[in-house]
Amino acid sequence: MTIASRALRQDAFLSFFRQRPELKAKVRHLLGSVGYDTTDWVRVVMYQRSFDFIRQLGPDKLDALEISAGPIWQREFQFKSFTGTQYPGFDICAGVLERKFDLIIADQVFEHLTHPLEAARNVLAMLKPGGYAIISTPFLLRVHNSPIDCSRWTETGLSLLLEQAGFQTAEIKTGSWGNRACLKANLTKWRKRGFFGSLRNEPDFPVMVWAFARKPTAADWSAG
Repeated sequence: MTIASRALRQDAFLSFFRQRPELKAKVRHLLGSVGYDTTDWVRVVMYQRSFDFIRQLGPDKLDALEISAGPIWQREFQFKSFTGTQYPGFDICAGVLERKFDLIIADQVFEHLTHPLEAARNVLAMLKPGGYAIISTPFLLRVHNSPIDCSRWTETGLSLLLEQAGFQTAEIKTGSWGNRACLKANLTKWRKRGFFGSLRNEPDFPVMVWAFARKPTAADWSAG
């Protein structure tokens, strides 16, 4: 079987399950029951850290917005309210929604943006005082156009981007994770963690970078 034919069969297999979300959920549950992790390997630790962070905030108290929303965050949490946007209907680089939010999530979005600084400023503008943004992006991952792929940031670079957008340095917490095994495994296809994907962190080989950033309240400014 050629590489092209294998790719076509894989695309057909994935398409089959995407069109049947209830069946996909049952298969995911079945695989999880035998210890097979269906999460993309590159995202496992980022999700663990982000989910723990949201649980500390109390998701049932949060009006949440996800930019280019997918199923992961909605499946994990029962937010007070949840709004999801999709491009090109909403372009985070070009404008803001009228509502304000307690939590804004941009999961694997910023690497695809033509103007990430403007996007970060718009995220800040849509947060309520005291609200949080969670931004996650890849670093050592291959180019993946959706529809374009523009940027990569280290933890330092992502923190500086958010500072330039108006977030306060003290209110930005960054993290990263990766190892050479995960990096190599994802050179040609997006790998699930499966049974054996190591979560050992090698700081010099980050495949995923993220930041939690808080918008100050009026009281914070007064205290400062």
